[in-house]
Amino acid sequence: MGLFSGLTMAPTDPILGTSLAFQADTDPRKVNLGVGAYRTEDGKPYVLNVVLETEAEILKETGTTINKEYSTIDGPADLKTLTQKLAFGDDSEAIASGRIASVQGLSGTGSLRVCAEFTKTFLSPEADEIWISKPTWGNHIAIFQVAGLIVKEYPYYEAETRGFDFEGMLKALKEDAKPGSMVLLHACAHNPTGVDPTEEQWKAIATVMQEKQLIPLMDSAYQGYASGSLDKDAFATRLFANMGFEMFMCQSFAKNL
Repeated sequence: MGLFSGLTMAPTDPILGTSLAFQADTDPRKVNLGVGAYRTEDGKPYVLNVVLETEAEILKETGTTINKEYSTIDGPADLKTLTQKLAFGDDSEAIASGRIASVQGLSGTGSLRVCAEFTKTFLSPEADEIWISKPTWGNHIAIFQVAGLIVKEYPYYEAETRGFDFEGMLKALKEDAKPGSMVLLHACAHNPTGVDPTEEQWKAIATVMQEKQLIPLMDSAYQGYASGSLDKDAFATRLFANMGFEMFMCQSFAKNL
C-alpha cells in the first residue's frame, strides 16, 4: 500500500466549484456569479488601472528603494504602519500609545488561522469558545475548528425582512455567550449577506460585549466596499478600539486593493 493511498479527495470548494462549472459550460449566454472579481464585458479578468500603475512604480524602484531581501518575520515595518492607520485612523490613540501590535499573515485566511492558533496557545480556556454569525463566510468555521476552538453561532440574518437580526444577536451575546469568549465580527460588508449593523447598533453591540467581557475578533476584508468610504467602513473597528477593547483585527486586501 502506498504512503498516500489512504487519502480521499477533498470536496470541491462551493465558490471555486462554481467557476469550474462556468468554464465547462458551453452556453454562450452564461454569466459567472461565483467568485467576486472584476470582469470585462467579455467576461475576462480585468486588472484595475491603479494596480497597473502601482506595479509599474514597484518595478521602477526595484533594485533601489525596493529590494528582494528577506522581510522581517512579522512583516515590513512600513506596511504595518500604513495598514494600522488605514484601519484605525491617522489620529488613533491606540496607534499613538503603542497599543497595537501587527503581524503580517497570508491574507484573511492566514491571519484568521494565526489568530486562532494564538488564542488556543496563549489565552485562557474561556477564549476557546468563539461565536460567529449565522451565516458567515464558508471558511470561518473550518479555520477555527481545526485550530481547536469551539464554534457557536449567533443569529444574524433575518430572511423574512432580508435584514439584520439585531435583537437576536444581542440576545445571544447577553444570554448565551460566556464571559471571556470570543466573538467574530465582520467589520463591514458582511459576507455573505451584505447586511451590516447601523452605527447605533454597533454601539449597542459594543456595549453588550464590554459588559459581558467578550473578546472582539474583527474580520475586515472589504473596507471601502460597503459605503465607498474607507473611513465610514472603519466605523466599527475604530469604535471598539476607542472604547478600549483588547481585541484582534484580521485585515486583508484581496478585494479592495
